[in-house]
Amino acid sequence: MSQKRMYPSGAEKRKKKRKEEEKKEQDKGTLLKYFGEQPTLPSPNVSSSVSASTADDAAGSSAAQAIKSEEQLHAPESEEQLQAPTFTDTLVSKSAGMTGPSTSAPTAIDLPSTASTSSSYQERSTAPPIDPVEWSAFLSDLERTELVRRGPVPISDTSTFPKKSDGRSFHYHYTYRQLVNGEKIKRSWLIYSKKSDAVYCFCCKLFSRKSTKLSTEGLRDWVNVGALLKQHENSQDHCNNMVKWKDFALRLSKQKTIDATEMALLDAERNRWRDVLIRLISIIQSLAERNLALRGSVDTLHQANNGNFLKEVELMAKFDPVLKDHIRRIDSGMQHNTYLGKTIQNELIECVSDKIIEVMVAEIKDCKYYSIILDCTPDVSHHEQMSVVVRTVTLGTTPEIKEHFLGFLIAPESTGLGLSNLILNRLEELNIPFQDCRGQSYDNGANMKGKNKGVQARLLVKNPRAFYVPCSSHTLNLTVSDAAKSSTDASCFFGNVEKVYNLFAGSTQRWDVLRKFVDITLKSWSETRWESRIKSIEALRYQSEKVREALLEVRSKATDPVVAVEANSLAEEIGSFRFQICCVVWYDILSKINITSKLLQSTNMQLDVAVNLLKKNKGELISYRKTGFCDAQTSAKEVCERMNTEAVLKEKRLRSTKRHFAYEAADEPVVDAMKRLEVSFFNAIVDCSIQSLEDRFTSLSEVKDNFGVLLNFRELDQKVRREQCELLAEKLSCGEEADIDGSALALEIESLPELPQTMKTAFELLTYLSQNEMFELYPNLWIALRIACTLPVTVASAERSFSKLKLIKSYLRSSMAQERLSGLAVISINNKVGQAIPYNDVISDFASRKARKERF
Repeated sequence: MSQKRMYPSGAEKRKKKRKEEEKKEQDKGTLLKYFGEQPTLPSPNVSSSVSASTADDAAGSSAAQAIKSEEQLHAPESEEQLQAPTFTDTLVSKSAGMTGPSTSAPTAIDLPSTASTSSSYQERSTAPPIDPVEWSAFLSDLERTELVRRGPVPISDTSTFPKKSDGRSFHYHYTYRQLVNGEKIKRSWLIYSKKSDAVYCFCCKLFSRKSTKLSTEGLRDWVNVGALLKQHENSQDHCNNMVKWKDFALRLSKQKTIDATEMALLDAERNRWRDVLIRLISIIQSLAERNLALRGSVDTLHQANNGNFLKEVELMAKFDPVLKDHIRRIDSGMQHNTYLGKTIQNELIECVSDKIIEVMVAEIKDCKYYSIILDCTPDVSHHEQMSVVVRTVTLGTTPEIKEHFLGFLIAPESTGLGLSNLILNRLEELNIPFQDCRGQSYDNGANMKGKNKGVQARLLVKNPRAFYVPCSSHTLNLTVSDAAKSSTDASCFFGNVEKVYNLFAGSTQRWDVLRKFVDITLKSWSETRWESRIKSIEALRYQSEKVREALLEVRSKATDPVVAVEANSLAEEIGSFRFQICCVVWYDILSKINITSKLLQSTNMQLDVAVNLLKKNKGELISYRKTGFCDAQTSAKEVCERMNTEAVLKEKRLRSTKRHFAYEAADEPVVDAMKRLEVSFFNAIVDCSIQSLEDRFTSLSEVKDNFGVLLNFRELDQKVRREQCELLAEKLSCGEEADIDGSALALEIESLPELPQTMKTAFELLTYLSQNEMFELYPNLWIALRIACTLPVTVASAERSFSKLKLIKSYLRSSMAQERLSGLAVISINNKVGQAIPYNDVISDFASRKARKERF
């Protein structure tokens, strides 16, 4: 006797399912008879189980079921609920009355059924991608609703489109339709796919049942694209689909769909996720602006070493209800999408940094003219990092000089060709035309300033109007370096200074002895930044007697004979008259140069001001040469008297050398020790500094002379002024392109009103024209002044970015990815721009980058 089945067989299940599908197909569109003739569009159906679960979750009901896996979110509660038939949700037409069904013949619209609770997780929870080529061929109602809610992605006027083999490509002007009267109307339905290099019709791809290129595979016939777009927008099918789209979008915005309650719950969930992301973005920006590490040794909540980011989330959750609820859902297992991991951190960092760069690039394009500043340095993981900075002059009522940091780039090659290609590719990626570049500034490396194969030479070939200006601060350092190498006494002096520092810094006990005697501690000097050596000799200049006493005490307490001998030797050297004269002379020279160097490193420094500062510095050195050595002797004697040492130079025996016969007699040796010190030390370093200033700043003066007519036009006669204007116009022209008209510039300068006598710089004159709205009267002068102020003087901004690099990518974070490093640096350095970016823009960009498991 066979046992009776407890469960239906597979054949019975398939038969039952087939009957249910036939029933659904018969019931499809039955509600359309209650609405008017105008075709309406469906809204996504959210199943009763999803609605109930969401409502219970929002109300905090204890009956909400635990979620056991990410793919089983809001599972159906019963088999009957799973098998319940669903109907296509329709929208109430504007023309339909509420008193009864329409008497006119109904228009059937064959639309796919709404997604039910039996739909896959991907269909329920994953938002459709942005690129239309990735949309599924048969869109569900949920996907269609999300696309209509999101709307078509507009085509930017700054976008670049790839060219085909025949040289043709899509162009931005196709996004507008020109009417007979000349007016233009935006084609809001036209969308572009970057992956397929084709255009689509947004509404037809969503609602059309016909197979056209604009609704299926995309249109990429750039020869006839204008005529094809015009033909398509005049077709009846396109007009019907436009009506469906606009009507559906309107009803979604007014929440007049049949499933308005379910849509409200979905909107509440979407807003909750947006609130969570706003707080996460704020935390990331706060940590990035302070150059703090985000991650720890673990990436789990409520752990001791989970990093600053998760600790900030936990701290904010104690006081903020949004994050508190988010943490509660994660801890209880109700939610598996935490959005707190390292991948989401990287994506949010990239979104914020991209928005910051987008704002800066838009400002650069508004200013039109710009200059580039580049510098390279190795990071802790031995990668050559190139810092990219762009300098512009804003066009507001009050002009402002700005330097924008655009990120770090890994330089695989340090040659002129490799670096020039790297920066050109970066400008092309950002869609910044290199032909608008008017200046370039680098350090004095051979690969950068080389006249034949350097970066500046290769860029000048592509754009002759990109004037090369060497870094003034770096050149000034080389000037002092040349002076130090010109004298043996100068080199020995800095060697003794470093010995004193190393002796005290080599032991904590000896450093404590030093701190007992001095108020200004000793500092080590930098090999590359020569003007920073002023800090290393400042303590010796004003506290020589105290440093000497500290050395004598170290000698008396030292148990190591080597330390005792070295301390005694250094104490005798500091007490010598020669050492004190060298100390006073070097401190005076470095003080004068250090002031100029600090001023040159300012972001607002202009070319004409820099040249004037260097001329003033040169004049100070010339006047110091006349009286500086005598003043140094007086100051050194006072110090020796305080130390109770003799203010006398020790005579050194002159070495006699055998000379061969020569027609020119040898110079007689200087017998007097003081005179010999003045000739071999003081005169040597001062003369070398003056000569080096003249030689090394020749190129800077030449660039300044090109724009000299903009400043000294009051001192020039009419003929010379016109010649210089024509020369400047020639410098600012390339082929048939020109920035200004030389003859018109000369006429504008001649017709200028009486200017204030205090106006001495190009930037002050530019500000005067902008504030008084006189730029339309003097357009050529206005453009020439903008270009002159755009030229950089120093690469200090790139050097300052290296300080951020060392803080962000430290020894403990040496494995950081390049995209994360560059993004954090952009957020940190351009923090003022980042604080002004709306959070909604960042979230929208974050949601559109790829398919998400949650909707934002």
